[in-house]
Amino acid sequence: MGELRKPFLLLALLAVTLVVLVEVGSSLLTGGGDATGALRAGAIDLGVDVDAAAISEPSGRGTSYLALIDAVALWTTGLFCLSVVLPDRIQGRIQGVATLIFSILLILASLVLLIIAVVELTIMVSLFLAVPFGTLAYLALWGFFPVGEASLLLGLVLLLKLVWVVLLLLAQPRFLQNKGLVLLALTTLLCTVVLEFLHRLVPVIVVSILDDLGALVFAIVAIIWGLVLLIGSIPAIVKAVRVTAALPAR
Repeated sequence: MGELRKPFLLLALLAVTLVVLVEVGSSLLTGGGDATGALRAGAIDLGVDVDAAAISEPSGRGTSYLALIDAVALWTTGLFCLSVVLPDRIQGRIQGVATLIFSILLILASLVLLIIAVVELTIMVSLFLAVPFGTLAYLALWGFFPVGEASLLLGLVLLLKLVWVVLLLLAQPRFLQNKGLVLLALTTLLCTVVLEFLHRLVPVIVVSILDDLGALVFAIVAIIWGLVLLIGSIPAIVKAVRVTAALPAR
């Protein structure tokens, strides 16, 4: 690694870990708005009885699905840190297999979450277009997305990602020569900005639909990165097997 500055690398690992933790916990950190008033008003006009206890609004999937992509950033940074504490010989033997396992788990998790996002998006659109009762049901569940709270979280996430990038460059400027790492950083930064744009693009009552659409895209992007890691791990595994086979038997 040459002139690797270990403190900056460890801080970069901490920054990207915080990114993933914030994204995973986003559904707990943001609460939905209260749709009771609007739904009850519309229901009264239509003569429909509404159970207020059932009216709640989730915080969306977009931010939490970003964690699928940033898990790749966390894994990559972790491998850089691993190279600091492990000899190259040992790291070369375990990195390929570990990356293969991680990529398979990431792809499987992303596929499951992709299916969930597709099903939920289908339900959202179907209810929203089923005027009037389906629309009322949609409003009760997804019609009041917490745009403000989500924006604060995305701002924090974006800041931490920029800190992660800067710390990596401070740890080793030659990371800029790693095309895969640069592409990964651009991907996660772009996805974060796009999600914030989607939240601000439409009226609040349909933000949940675009948020779920963003989550769907993020799951697909994570699957692509999982495939990249899987394919990239194969040469490392083959090399490790050849080295092990070339060792003299004891």
